[in-house]
Amino acid sequence: MSTSVSRRSVVGLGLLAPLTLAGCSGGDEATGEKDAGSQGLSALGEAMPVPLAHATQFTLDAYEGGCRLACLASGDRFLIVPEGADAPNGLPDDVAVVRQPLESVYLVSTGMICLVDAIGALDAVGVSSVRAEDSPVEEFAARLEDGRVAYGGIYRAPDYELIASAGCPLAIENTNIDHVPEVRAKLEELGVTVLMEQSSREEDMLGRLEWIRLMGALFGREDEAAAVFDEVAAGVEAASQEGPLDRTVAFFYVNEDGAAVTRRAGDYLCQMIEAAGGTYVSFDAEGAADSSPTTVTVEMERFYADARDADVIIYNATVDEGVASVAELVQKNALLADFRAVREGNVWTCDSTMYQQMTSMADIIFDLRAAISGSGEPTTFVWKLA
Repeated sequence: MSTSVSRRSVVGLGLLAPLTLAGCSGGDEATGEKDAGSQGLSALGEAMPVPLAHATQFTLDAYEGGCRLACLASGDRFLIVPEGADAPNGLPDDVAVVRQPLESVYLVSTGMICLVDAIGALDAVGVSSVRAEDSPVEEFAARLEDGRVAYGGIYRAPDYELIASAGCPLAIENTNIDHVPEVRAKLEELGVTVLMEQSSREEDMLGRLEWIRLMGALFGREDEAAAVFDEVAAGVEAASQEGPLDRTVAFFYVNEDGAAVTRRAGDYLCQMIEAAGGTYVSFDAEGAADSSPTTVTVEMERFYADARDADVIIYNATVDEGVASVAELVQKNALLADFRAVREGNVWTCDSTMYQQMTSMADIIFDLRAAISGSGEPTTFVWKLA
């Protein structure tokens, strides 16, 4: 089970104290005992926590000599060592050393592409599990097409020979790597440090974005990361100020069994719908056919009963192949024809890479508001189906 630490309250008061995820630099503060390798970390001097306003799935400590200690909720720890500096002796066995400058990084997490691009660090990426046609960032697609970034196979079946020959020092994975521990073991056997980013487990929509601070620390671009975060967060705040629209929104896709898969109430997508002025039609996990940390799967009869009067439908095209028309939507299940939004022509779908566009969060909220309000304003990430 992952742990979670919130710094928001102390950040707001300007009284940030050293908060740690399990096993971080401070050792066992409850007992006063230090972990076996704390002597190695203490050689770095005093750890100064980097303020995080929204993210809860990692912490970042700064040291005077330029080193950074990243502690992830999964328990993984990474000491980032700047160019020209040495890692101290006697580090704990569970602290992986990441040396700068990074080159030929193996970037697997699609969600991190826009963050690495936003801080201007794509030159440090040499191999990826993403194909050009699936990239959420045009510049990254161009690099895949012209060979500056090599395609290294999907996350569960990477091209180990290519990764080894490229000398990749670091693999940035997402939580899918937990499902294939043998892949992680093989990468580590090849000398690749594996960092599993956990932005998808953030409860706050801006918490997902704040992983840009960790990317900034890894690639030596902390100032750029802070500037991007502040700009996007300000845009999100502005986009969220236009007030409620008193219109309900159902966001879902139909799985191969004919059930509706919806987002859990309160997750980041639901937060964006609420920020756009909509009221999200949510389903709890009780009585659900299946559920995950982020989704709830409900049989179509129950979905029909609770969502048929929704003012707006947005079909989630980020998972399946999506739908190109209202007719295609109704083909998924005949009950959908009787939904109010279908009868009144308020059916929308979304870009397949919308989840990976964290730096465009404010624009997505504005698009969602246009869809919910029916303003007719042009949109990029969602569009109306006929």
